[in-house]
Amino acid sequence: MRYLTALVKPDGGAAFHPLGEELTDDPSIRRRAIHHLELLEDDTVLLFAEASGSKERYKQIMEDSSYVLSYLTAGEDRWMAVSQFEPTEAVHRSLKLQQESLLVIETPIHFTSENHLKVTYLGTDETFSKLYEYAEEMDQLTFEVLGMGDYESDKSSLNRMITPRQEEVLEAAVDLGYYREPRQASLEDISEIVGISPGTVGEHLRKAEERVFSELVH
Repeated sequence: MRYLTALVKPDGGAAFHPLGEELTDDPSIRRRAIHHLELLEDDTVLLFAEASGSKERYKQIMEDSSYVLSYLTAGEDRWMAVSQFEPTEAVHRSLKLQQESLLVIETPIHFTSENHLKVTYLGTDETFSKLYEYAEEMDQLTFEVLGMGDYESDKSSLNRMITPRQEEVLEAAVDLGYYREPRQASLEDISEIVGISPGTVGEHLRKAEERVFSELVH
């Protein structure tokens, strides 16, 4: 089995569905993650999601939306919501593709700070080819591959977000005390261990740190 992690961005709007766009555009609501997404037999969508901010405003948007059949909420600060709603054609096609091609989406699906979706797919190279074809046909989205490789069930999504070389440099930095206070190692010390220049060490660390911090804030 293989994994593919991608950043999926809607073109020409803030979300892939008018309901999602309305939630995203409201400054009192912060969409956090999607924990379950399923196309039901009646072609409606069941969504289990996490958010923060004004739950009352969320309820008002859901009550007023012509797409929503039903919804439930639970929790306070970072609250959960279950909803059933009518999909757009593009959303329906993407979920149908998942059903028909044995493409699995690893959850949770995180929203980035710009409200794009960071999605990890599980499957084979053949199923990923079908995913690429779908992405090329959908002119309302941008599909940016962040990482791809063999899937290991005991490996966290964080580990899969950085390259093996970045992981090697990061581990060396931690072992040598680069992140201790006071700092006990320099970029030059790390470069001697991993066999690359101090400048390249710094570049690897910056990229790894960006991915790690991006994962942690969700």
